[in-house]
Amino acid sequence: MATTNSNSRNTDKPVWFITGCSTGFGRELAKHVLELGYRTVVTARDPLELKEFEGKKGALILTLDVTDRSQAEAAIKNAEEEFGCIDVLVNNAGIGYFAAVEESEEVEVRKMFDINFFGLCRMIHVALPGMRKRRKGFIVNFSSLAGICGFPGVGYYNATKFAVEGLSEALSQEIEPLGIKVMLVEPSGFRTDWAGRSANESKRQIQDYEATAGVSRNHLRADSGKQPGDPVRAVHAIVKAVESANPPHHLLLGNNAFDAAMAKLDVLRKEFSAGEAVARAADFPKQEQKQKAERTVV
Repeated sequence: MATTNSNSRNTDKPVWFITGCSTGFGRELAKHVLELGYRTVVTARDPLELKEFEGKKGALILTLDVTDRSQAEAAIKNAEEEFGCIDVLVNNAGIGYFAAVEESEEVEVRKMFDINFFGLCRMIHVALPGMRKRRKGFIVNFSSLAGICGFPGVGYYNATKFAVEGLSEALSQEIEPLGIKVMLVEPSGFRTDWAGRSANESKRQIQDYEATAGVSRNHLRADSGKQPGDPVRAVHAIVKAVESANPPHHLLLGNNAFDAAMAKLDVLRKEFSAGEAVARAADFPKQEQKQKAERTVV
C-alpha cells in the first residue's frame, strides 16, 4: 500500500522517513513533523493502523516491515521517487522482550534482533546511497537508556540497543565527513506501547530469577501507561535537536535517562581508575617497544 495526497517534490520542506509509525514515538513524531508542514513518509507493517494519516498534506503512507529487505528497498525507492530525496531517516521500529538471559527463547531473541538491530541496519543500507550522492542527510537511530545501562529481565533487549549504540558511533565517524549526521535517541520510560502488546516474555520462568528478572518484568508491565515520559514532548525535542546548528550524537530523554546515564559514567570512571595500573601494565614495556621500533626501521 502506498498513498499520498499530493506530490510535493518541488517544495523546499524537508523529507522525513519514519519507521514504526503505528504507535508510540513513531506515530507522535509523524504527527508532529506533518503539523510542521514537512513531507513525511509514514510507515508500518500494517497500513490499516495508519488511517489517521490518510489525506494529510505531505504524507506518503507505505507498508514496511523492516525485516524484509525487498520492502525496505521498495519503500526507500518509492519515497525518493515521490519526494526526490530523504533528508531525515528515523529508525524507530522496535519491540521489547522480557526474560532473564537463561530463560530467553532463541526464536524470540532472534526476532527482536532482526527488528531492533538488523532492521535498522537494512534501512541505513538502502537509504545511505541517496544521502551520499547528495552529501546531505540525517540518520536518527532509536536506542534506549537500555543501550547505556544493563537491567535484569531485559538482557537481550539491552544487547540489541548496545549494538545500535556501537554501530551508530562507528557510522557517525564514517559518514559525517560526507555531510551526513547521526544521532542516537536514548529515552527512559515513556508512555508508549513498548511494555504493552509490543513486548513478549519468556514462557519459562525460573524461580531463582524471581527476585531480579521477575521483579523487573512485573514492574515494567505494571508501569505500562504510567511512565513519567511524555512522547509528545520527546518528539518535539528530537526535531529541535535534528534542526539545531550542532546536533548531539546522544540525545537523552527523560529524568531517569539523564540520572541513570550520569550514574553509569561515575561507576565506570571509578572502576576504570581503580584498574588503571593493571591496564597500563598489560602493554610491552615502553623501552622494549622503542627497541622493537628501532629494529624495524633498521
